Amino acid sequence: MSCFVYVLGCKDKHGFRTYVGWTIDLERRFAQHNAGTGAKSTRGRQWSLLYAERFETRQEAMSREWHLKRDRVLRKRLAQDTGLAE
Repeated sequence: MSCFVYVLGCKDKHGFRTYVGWTIDLERRFAQHNAGTGAKSTRGRQWSLLYAERFETRQEAMSREWHLKRDRVLRKRLAQDTGLAE
């Protein structure tokens, strides 16, 4: 079973936001976030997929998610590369 770690981004009146998560079905999870049924902190926003990685195990994906959540420099760079943060 493949697992994915992903970084979402959105721009609102307060600037840009990023969200990091993991899933076994990237398309379904992305649709949930944009439909308002994803994580509570993602509701009410229109998200863009900034980055995704595939892993063979859940443990690998969860470990990478933990590291990405703490790497604000990378998340900001991803948002800048896509034009969300200026």
